Amino acid sequence: MATYETQCSVSYVCSCGSKFPICKLYFCRHCLKLRCGDCVCHEVDSHYCPNCLESLPSAEAKLKKNRCGNCFDCPSCQHTLSTRATTVPVPNPDDPSKTVPKKVYYLACGFCRWTSRDVGLADQTVASGGWIDQENPHNKRLSSILEYYRQLAQKEKAEKERRKYTRRRSYMHFSDQIAPMNLTQAKATLDEKYGLTSVAARKRASITAGIASISLKEGEEVKVSEVTPSVASEEVEELDERFLTEPLLLAGALKSKFGRNPNSVTVCTFTTMKQRLSSTEFQPEDVKDLYPIHKHLLIKRSQRCRECEHNLSKPEFSPASIRFKIQLVALYFVPEVKILALPKLQYLKESRVILSMFNPADYISQVFVRPRENANDYLDTAIMKVPLIELQLAARDDTAEFDDGLTSQQQFKDNPEPEMKDPDGVIVFRKANKIGFYTTVTPQKPTGDVKGSFIIRYTHHNMTNALHTKEGEAPEPEVVWMEHPVLLNFGPITHA
Repeated sequence: MATYETQCSVSYVCSCGSKFPICKLYFCRHCLKLRCGDCVCHEVDSHYCPNCLESLPSAEAKLKKNRCGNCFDCPSCQHTLSTRATTVPVPNPDDPSKTVPKKVYYLACGFCRWTSRDVGLADQTVASGGWIDQENPHNKRLSSILEYYRQLAQKEKAEKERRKYTRRRSYMHFSDQIAPMNLTQAKATLDEKYGLTSVAARKRASITAGIASISLKEGEEVKVSEVTPSVASEEVEELDERFLTEPLLLAGALKSKFGRNPNSVTVCTFTTMKQRLSSTEFQPEDVKDLYPIHKHLLIKRSQRCRECEHNLSKPEFSPASIRFKIQLVALYFVPEVKILALPKLQYLKESRVILSMFNPADYISQVFVRPRENANDYLDTAIMKVPLIELQLAARDDTAEFDDGLTSQQQFKDNPEPEMKDPDGVIVFRKANKIGFYTTVTPQKPTGDVKGSFIIRYTHHNMTNALHTKEGEAPEPEVVWMEHPVLLNFGPITHA
C-alpha cells in the first residue's frame, strides 16, 4: 500500500474528469462508473477519540468542540501525552512531624520530555484526570457574537418563509376592476358563471391568515439583540524588552542545540508558529505558558454516490473495528495496470516497456487495450503503441500463489501479434491472474517527464441485476463492457 500512496505513475480518469491512482477511486456497481473523493457525498457516521477509542454522539461532540475530555496532546511537539505516576512526601495526619509518601499523577510527553509540572499544573490524586483547563478571557465576547449571528440566521429564515405567502397577481383582480356603475351585476354574473368571487374570497382569506400567523411568529421569536461593535485602535503594543536584551531562542532551535528538553535551559525561550496556532484561543508566546491541549476527535464517514445515492464505502460503527460493511474500491473491480520494466527513454527513439495487468474478479476477463484518439487531452509527451489483440486474464484465486502457474499457461494460448513483429509474442509472462505484455514508447519532447495514455476495455459481470431475480431462477449476471482511460508517467527522459 505504500507504493500506491507515494507513487502516482499510473492514474485512472474518474467519471468527473479527475485523475487518481486506482487505490483512491471507488466503483459504483449500480451506475457502473468510477467515483473519486471529489464526486461523492461524505456522511459522518460517528465521532471517536483516536487515543482512548471512546465513541461520542454528534450532539455531545459538538458540545465539547470536537475534543476528547480525557486525552491530551503535547503543546510543544503535538504528540500524545501519557499519564505518569510518582510519589511525593506529605505530612502524616497522625504525626505532623513525620512525612508519608503519597501517590500522585502528572502528564508527560515521551518524545520531547515536556511535563505538566513545567507550567505549574497541580498533580492529581487519580489517574482519570480532572486537569484544570485554561479559561478564555474573551469567552463572554465570543458567546455574545455567536448569539447575535444565531438570531440573524433565525430572522432571515423567517423572512424567507414569509416570501412564500407574497400576494401574486392572479384572476382576483378581475372581480375588483369591473366598472363601478355595474359592479353588483357583474360580480353576480361572474359568480354565477365561473364562481370567481367565492374562489377569490377563499384565497384572499387563506393568504391573509398565513401572513398574520407569520407576523405573529416574527413578533414573538425574531428579536435581534444589539452587540457592541469592535472599535479599531491606532495604538500598537510595545515590543517586549526581552527581544532586545536577551537572545531569541525558539523552542524548536533549543531541541537541536540543548537536547530533547528545551525547558531545562534557563534562557528565555519563545514558542514557534506551530505551537501558537495549535492553541488558537490563547496563542502563548512563552514556552512556560504552554498548557496541555485536548486531543481532536476523528470521524468515521461513509461515501455515497451522488448519481444513484448508493453507498460506496461504509465502515463499522465501533471505533476499534477497522472492517467495512461496504467497501467498493475500484481496486476490487477494475483491472490494475502497473509499469513492470522500464528501459532508458531517449528523445524520438522507440523503446519497449513491459506493463503488467491484474484481474481482481473471480471470473475470466477479456481486456482490449487501444490507443487514444486525442492524446492531447491529458498532455501526453510520448506516442504509445499498444497490442491490438484480446488479452485474457485468468480469474483471481487465493490459492494460486501456492501453485507454479503451469495450469494457467496451458489454459490460454498466447499468440504473437503480426504487427509487433516479435517471434516471442506480445505476452511476456502469465502467472495466476497476472500477465505481462509489451508496449512501445516514443518520447516526443527532449525534456521533462515521459507521459502516455491508452484506454482499457474489459468485461464486467454486473451482479446487481442478478440479485433481483425471482425465486427458483438461477441468477445470471449481466455482462457489460467497461472503458476507462489510463494515464502513465514513465519518469524523466534519459539524455545520452
